[in-house]
Amino acid sequence: MIKLDYSKCVDVKIFDSYKEDVKRVNKMINEKSGPGNDYLGWADWPINYDRDEVRRIKECANYIRGHFDILVVCGIGGSYLGARAALEALKGLKYQDKMEIIFMGQTFSPNYVAQVMEYLKGKNFAICVISKSGTTTETSISFRLLKQLLEEQVGKEASKKAIYAVTDKERGALKTLCNQEGYETFVLPGDIGGRYSVLTAVGLFPLACAGIDIDEMLKGAQEARELYNNDDLDHNICYQYAIIRDYMYRHDKSVEMYVTYEPQMSQLSEWLKQLFGESEGKEKKGLLPGSVTFSTDLHSLGQFLQDGSPVLFETIINVLSPNQDILIPHDNEDLDGLNYLEGKNLEFVNQKAFEGTLKAHSEDGGVPCQIIYLDKMNERNLGHLFYFFMRACGMSAYLLDINPFNQPGVEIYKRNMFHLLGKKGY
Repeated sequence: MIKLDYSKCVDVKIFDSYKEDVKRVNKMINEKSGPGNDYLGWADWPINYDRDEVRRIKECANYIRGHFDILVVCGIGGSYLGARAALEALKGLKYQDKMEIIFMGQTFSPNYVAQVMEYLKGKNFAICVISKSGTTTETSISFRLLKQLLEEQVGKEASKKAIYAVTDKERGALKTLCNQEGYETFVLPGDIGGRYSVLTAVGLFPLACAGIDIDEMLKGAQEARELYNNDDLDHNICYQYAIIRDYMYRHDKSVEMYVTYEPQMSQLSEWLKQLFGESEGKEKKGLLPGSVTFSTDLHSLGQFLQDGSPVLFETIINVLSPNQDILIPHDNEDLDGLNYLEGKNLEFVNQKAFEGTLKAHSEDGGVPCQIIYLDKMNERNLGHLFYFFMRACGMSAYLLDINPFNQPGVEIYKRNMFHLLGKKGY
């Protein structure tokens, strides 16, 4: 399913000096003995997930697909990025389905929120609100607006069958509201943080509503756990990737640039930026995760990557077989000079762009480049990839002596914002 090529990035010999550290950290993950161990539930989630809840998720998703035209997913950060990344990676940016998925609650932008609210007027929509506490400001504002509009359009009783929540199992403002109103709820496990939650109901429920096979995603994650749940650094490519990140950081690289060649994978890069940035960016440590989508960004940031400050290395995610393709036609006049490509498909061109760029950056530009290959983008491979990165992040952060599962810096801007907004107690 997944292969790692680091031949243009590091020498295999670097792994030897890490073997004892890998054994130590792998044991910490498996025994849940490291910092933030209360949030290591994701590590065994692919085998421990609640089968009854997944069955209920699929039943409710079928109901939504049969009774509504739109599902508005209301969440931010880990309560939103994973589902959106998976939806776009699997179905594309211009897919056609009877169920439209709209994301809201991830921004304070008055323009965006007002435009979505205007679009929903008179339409048959359901809501999936995702928040462990129910008090996340961006999400709560949007949910209040959506709930009001829904009740105005269909009435309070009918709204109860159109509102679904993913939240804490027992407590919190959102759980209290759901108990009062009788909304269907799914669990955001207490031992799994938001950015590690894509394989829980946080991601699975919206994806099931979009018609995606969530059983296959979980199978992919199960296979990944089986492959990477060991300290065999000679064969464990997940930990090899984590070691390469650590090695780059300790050898004067400050930026990891995620590279894709598919616009529909740009949100996967956004998920990766949260996963690694929020997990490792503490105590003045950590790589800055960035992202580009080629060939588009070769006409902008490509110059910097080739010839700019040598502060970065590239992690390229290359999907070998597209889900769709198109042939380049013949043109009688050939004014654009493209007839030499007639009869070839765009995937051929895309792969040659990858190969040419890789050579330019790694050989001429001296940029360390590693490639993660997927044979195809499908549910099983994506579930595998999600787990691959989460496990690698745990290893990578612990190698930095960082707690991968807290985010103390995030709380500072919230305090300042609440004070400026006049919230009581701030």
